[in-house]
Amino acid sequence: MNTTIVRLSVQALFGLKRGVLLGVLPLLLLVLSVVTASLVEGSEAVEPVTLVFGLALVLPLVALLATNGVLGPEIEDGSLVYLLSTPVSRYVVAVSKYVVAAGTSVLLGAGSVVVSALVLELSDPVQALALGLGGVAASLAYCGLFLALATVTRHGTIAGLIYILGFEVLLAPWLPGLRYVSVVELARRVVAVVDESLTLVGGEVSAGYAVGALLVLVAGGVLLAGHRLRSFQLTGEE
Repeated sequence: MNTTIVRLSVQALFGLKRGVLLGVLPLLLLVLSVVTASLVEGSEAVEPVTLVFGLALVLPLVALLATNGVLGPEIEDGSLVYLLSTPVSRYVVAVSKYVVAAGTSVLLGAGSVVVSALVLELSDPVQALALGLGGVAASLAYCGLFLALATVTRHGTIAGLIYILGFEVLLAPWLPGLRYVSVVELARRVVAVVDESLTLVGGEVSAGYAVGALLVLVAGGVLLAGHRLRSFQLTGEE
């Protein structure tokens, strides 16, 4: 990891319009949680608000914005070629970008999920802890996946949105076989390990498989991104 790249990536991320959206999405989840808690019994709202809206929609969108925010603009405007012309390893660049994106996603995405759970049911901190661990696992995996997408295609944000809305939201919850390759379903299995009362989990997926698959996404995403950066043409035409 290169601290200079990390520092510049943080400055670039929060200096863009993406930085505003990164704050709006978690805020929207928290506002919805407060409003819901004032209208219905909190325990009844944790699954639809925190687990479904928060973990399955807000968190991956935050991860997508964060990941593309630290790498996407540099690829689009060609400034990445100047970074790659330095003697810094491409894999170090990929890891540094990943650390910033994952840290942001964990803080804003997983953090808002925990706060949402506490707002809705303050008397059950174990539930909030379970959702927080699931949020951290999902954040790390999503950032690995979206980092790879950002280096594979110039349209990483669009590809990520298609994955979140098409695959994760529309298909995976209804087709059991897809739950084995769905980040949010795997993260829900992690949640269930800590709190079995949250029944909305990834079907029959085992906890061991879920953890292993999430780790593969993290390592595979970063390695693929590093490999793609190694073959990135200094002409900036990729």
